[in-house]
Amino acid sequence: MSKQSLLQQCHQQYYLLLLALSFFTRVPVNLPDVVKPEMLHKASRYFALIGLFIGVVTALILILLSSFLPISLAVLISMACGLLLTGAFHEDGWADVWDGFGGGWTVEQKLNIMKDSRLGTYGAAGLFFILMIKYQSLVLLSTHNENPVLAISLALVLAHTLSRTVSTSLIFSMSYVSEDAQSKVKPLAQHLSLNGLLILLITGAIVLFTLLPLLHCLVMIVCLWMIRFLLIIWFNRQLGGFTGDCLGAAQQLLEVAVYIVLLVLASPSTAFFAEIRL
Repeated sequence: MSKQSLLQQCHQQYYLLLLALSFFTRVPVNLPDVVKPEMLHKASRYFALIGLFIGVVTALILILLSSFLPISLAVLISMACGLLLTGAFHEDGWADVWDGFGGGWTVEQKLNIMKDSRLGTYGAAGLFFILMIKYQSLVLLSTHNENPVLAISLALVLAHTLSRTVSTSLIFSMSYVSEDAQSKVKPLAQHLSLNGLLILLITGAIVLFTLLPLLHCLVMIVCLWMIRFLLIIWFNRQLGGFTGDCLGAAQQLLEVAVYIVLLVLASPSTAFFAEIRL
């Protein structure tokens, strides 16, 4: 490969990374006015890396606030900052899925409800409980660790990275709902290549195996794989495939799952795990 072609390849990957950043966050990014769909498909390989960025930012905010605020309040504000950073992108998908799946009978009805900008009872209840579970899980993590700030910070980095790794991998295994293709306003990565999937999984694996001992990693992988399997069954039965809202809902559920798995592993009843290093 010539030097010029190598530079072009690097420039393209940098562009894809910026596109992924603009897709998942409110960080100002200088991009062309028109983004081709195939470029967004390719950018999905970096969604886990953007999750890492979001996790690091929220963790740094938590560390800063915890130096002069109670840990519970620092957790709450860091969560709020995360919502501002992402524009509540995934939380919106979570609420839409519960509204659609709870209020619709046919696929067409569910999709129409999910595209409605109004928030229904199912969505409001689902959003309340998912945020409360996040908050309570993170606060409880602080009670089971000698260094609560470090424990919560690592949990934020892990959860934001792994949840986006697994939720984005659904694109590779599922079909995009064709009924949604003509009417969906939001851009969406509808395809994920094998190379893109490998980059996505490698990113998640590096973060996972860097931050957790091996046995904890294996437990986390099994739990997230089981949830991914159930999500595929759920979305296929409800819609026959996935939509952008489904991916957002998956990310939220997987983020909470990471917190709960870490909480279980850190609890006194499973404290023996902490002593094992394979």
